[in-house]
Amino acid sequence: MKSRFFLYVSLGADFLISVSKFICAAITGSASMTSEGIHSVIDTISQVMLIWGDRSSRRKPDNSRPFGYGRELYFWSFIVSLVMFVMGGCISVYEGFSRFGKPNFEGNPTWNYVVLAIAFIFNSISFVSARRAFNEHRLSRSFWKAVIRTKDPSTIIVLLGDIADLSGLVIAFLGIYLGRLYHNQYFDGIASIIIGLIMIFISGVLTRESRSLLMGESIAVEHLKVIIEMIEEDHCIKQVKQHFSIYRSPDDILLLLTVVFRNDLTTQQIAESIKAMTQNVQEKYPKIKQIFIEPVPK
Repeated sequence: MKSRFFLYVSLGADFLISVSKFICAAITGSASMTSEGIHSVIDTISQVMLIWGDRSSRRKPDNSRPFGYGRELYFWSFIVSLVMFVMGGCISVYEGFSRFGKPNFEGNPTWNYVVLAIAFIFNSISFVSARRAFNEHRLSRSFWKAVIRTKDPSTIIVLLGDIADLSGLVIAFLGIYLGRLYHNQYFDGIASIIIGLIMIFISGVLTRESRSLLMGESIAVEHLKVIIEMIEEDHCIKQVKQHFSIYRSPDDILLLLTVVFRNDLTTQQIAESIKAMTQNVQEKYPKIKQIFIEPVPK
């Protein structure tokens, strides 16, 4: 099981940041700072839900769940992607539009800049931690290809969430600074709307990937090709007729193969061949926790 330390790093950073942002928003009356506070609260709740999903997914199989609880992580990731980010984005957009009706705010903007700078530092720490976890399975793939093909939604939720956070902080800074510079506080409301739209966009990307994992994704084609070649090299095997696989969690794959054996083999020989094939495949792909090989006629 991969280290989940980055989830706790992100949780601590988001909690501290959200408190500081709301205090600052209360002092200065900034709409974009309020949106940023909402964003950080959403991130904090999201981390709690992801940690809960991760811990639940590690429960051992029992009579009611003989295949384990691995897909708990996919469920909670889907909830975070669909509900939390959309809700936060819509609130931020609403906050921005509501600011148009009362554009002026009072207070020293220096507090906004200080809190934004502190938040940027903490979010950067969280981003580096999440990126390190993401790069463990990214290999040589491009960023977006790795996002689409990942089987660990918690990693991309934290990573893309941190990217949205850092982008939102820059936008919030520009909204506050330009509003003061041009004496036009509509910049603040516009910044809040843009932050909300970024959250909604991120939600769309994450929901798509989490939904796909929740419904069930198979092993990558290139890995299946290697597995089939390994099995068909066995002198007892004529052909791998069909293959079915599904990720039950980022580190738990179920594989079902229907295999045509030679006609002259005994039951004992077939059983020994299945055992050997299972060991060989799991040695190369340890994430495949269960393999079912079914002999079928040609």
